[in-house]
Amino acid sequence: MKHLLLAITAIACLQVGYADEGMYLPFQLKKNKKEMAALGLELSTKEIYNPKKPSVKDAIVSLGGFCTGEIISPKGLMLTNHHCGYDAIRENSTPENDFLTDGFWAQNYGEERPIPGLYASIVIRIKDVTKQVRKSLSDGLKESERNAAIRAISKEITDAAVAGTQYQAEVKPFYENNEFYLFVYEVFTDVRLVGAPPSSIGKYGGDTDNWMWERHTGDFSMFRIYANESNQPADFAMDNKPYVPKHHLPISLKGVEENDFTMVMGFPGSTDRYLTSYGVKMAVEKDQPTRVKIRGEKLKLMKEDMNASDAVRIQYASTYAQVSNYWKYFIGQTEQLKNNNVLEQKKAIEKAFSDWVNEKEKRKQRYGNVLDDMNEAYVTMNEINPTKVYFFESIYSVGLNKFMIQHTRLYNAIIAEEPNQEAIDALVESLKAGAEDFFKTFNADTEEKIIGSMLDMFYQNVPDAQRPEKMEELAETYAGKWSELVRKSMKSSVFSEKDRYLQFLENPTKTTMEDEALFMLNHALLMKYLDISNSTKAILAQEKLDRANRLFIEALRLMNPKKNYYPNANFSLRLSYGTVLPYTNKDGKKYRHYTTMKGLMAKEDPNNDEFIVPARLKEFYEKKDYGRYGENGELRVNFISNNDITGGNSGSPVMNSRGELIGCAFDGNWEAMSGDIDFEEEMQRTISVDIRYVLFVIDKYAGASHLIDEMTIVE
Repeated sequence: MKHLLLAITAIACLQVGYADEGMYLPFQLKKNKKEMAALGLELSTKEIYNPKKPSVKDAIVSLGGFCTGEIISPKGLMLTNHHCGYDAIRENSTPENDFLTDGFWAQNYGEERPIPGLYASIVIRIKDVTKQVRKSLSDGLKESERNAAIRAISKEITDAAVAGTQYQAEVKPFYENNEFYLFVYEVFTDVRLVGAPPSSIGKYGGDTDNWMWERHTGDFSMFRIYANESNQPADFAMDNKPYVPKHHLPISLKGVEENDFTMVMGFPGSTDRYLTSYGVKMAVEKDQPTRVKIRGEKLKLMKEDMNASDAVRIQYASTYAQVSNYWKYFIGQTEQLKNNNVLEQKKAIEKAFSDWVNEKEKRKQRYGNVLDDMNEAYVTMNEINPTKVYFFESIYSVGLNKFMIQHTRLYNAIIAEEPNQEAIDALVESLKAGAEDFFKTFNADTEEKIIGSMLDMFYQNVPDAQRPEKMEELAETYAGKWSELVRKSMKSSVFSEKDRYLQFLENPTKTTMEDEALFMLNHALLMKYLDISNSTKAILAQEKLDRANRLFIEALRLMNPKKNYYPNANFSLRLSYGTVLPYTNKDGKKYRHYTTMKGLMAKEDPNNDEFIVPARLKEFYEKKDYGRYGENGELRVNFISNNDITGGNSGSPVMNSRGELIGCAFDGNWEAMSGDIDFEEEMQRTISVDIRYVLFVIDKYAGASHLIDEMTIVE
């Protein structure tokens, strides 16, 4: 009994027990309704999720598979974050017409900008298909065989689910492949940019304030979903109409106060709350420090060229933002994993788990090897960690390298013993289609500097045995001066100039490709990475870890059957609930739950592009001219709540007890950046733009009142 109590105490540290922690599947909210009601929720669970009638879930959008948006008008108008729309804004910007700097507001449907490749997915229904999937599984299967069986039955389930409809479907695994749920979506591919504030509002505070509270950022942008005459998904066409949603979120002007109920719906991307001490140790000691070092160098080199040229600044704006965001995230997560003693907490959970397992022979037979298997698997993971991290961070994530690596299939098709010309032609056409997008964001001088530096970092930090022979040959040829290799190769490379590239695609040959030193090096690096990743040792280690993780979570849930467990985030529709709350950090500093224009102005620095305040915004502040969006002579900008979110939740609606929109979630706070691995109950906060600031910027600052007229405003 003592061991069971220890287990329950330890698992409480890992799992739910507080209203603020948890990313719940909305079709299972019956388990949470009493707690939600006690916090103030006025809606029924069916008003939140109902596959048969309009409900809140019909206004929640997965935007491009990387962010969340919410529909806020009966004409398909969608709100999300500025950083979620950043690439779309960049694509439509030029030095002469710079929407990143100046903002953009379409005055009518005809001025809204189509965004090729961007899509909006809305969940139609969710169903638990665990029993159906498990019928195809048995304990005797290896993990690879088990996964193959899961894929096969999942295809049968999804095919049946969408037969005769325009819908799309997928079966997602949960609790490390212990349960499986079917998701059916309606996916719209005609999505257009409607409006965005200037970056001086949408990114106010820049990298300095990123992941920090207090914030003063108007992190929002607006899109519109279009459909055909039948209100169904259709590819872009000028005669498409604004989508008429089943539900759109009404917008509250009441504002938020401390202890107000809040709920967030969206598509959180990835958490690892069940990660064991072995994984935490690898993250803190190896993975994260390496990523920080590589990304820091890339940021420095990009920034030099971006500061020197508006054209380069626009070209690399979204790349820089993406690299920077997770550069700071990895710094913060490492720091807080240490500060919050997460490693020791995980070890305590594992000790409780072991005690529980050892109480009964039957448990020992099923779970007795779980922790040992994890330990053995991580030994191998640590061995191949340099190749994995350095390949993705310093090679594959660099624009020109990635572009070259995308030609691996073409090269392999050309050098095949019996080349298939039809297949080669198809590959060439596909590559031609992507050329325009690549060269829009490519600057040869910038890429040359980055690639030279990244190759040097790879060579200096990856063990000899994990480097390809081609790299060793080139290191000798160029006396280790990687920048010289890159300079010489890029000078005449078919991959570094658009006209040369298109000419090459007219007649791609083995000789041409093998004369490209940088291409052949990238090809060799890819092959070496695949050899290591697909080695028997690595595959067996991954299978061992996958099985151990699955059994570990299975056992945790058996240890504490009354707990309302939630699965890790995996880009599926989730709801979290909590309240508006201030917090006090570990140093005793107290933070209130909102910020105002006064605080925004206090940060102004005309000499720092992160803290420039637009003159027009300053005029409104000086006159205190906030219209109906202010209160008591103040305009609130951001607020915090204890909702549980992560990446992918960016742009998610923050709603009040009646399902009315009160904010748009965009960030978390520094002190709780270990939260993706271990939720920090006292300090973890969601940072959101107050919806009244959003409306103020649209209406009074931008003069786009026609957009306000579309919305359902609750005074």
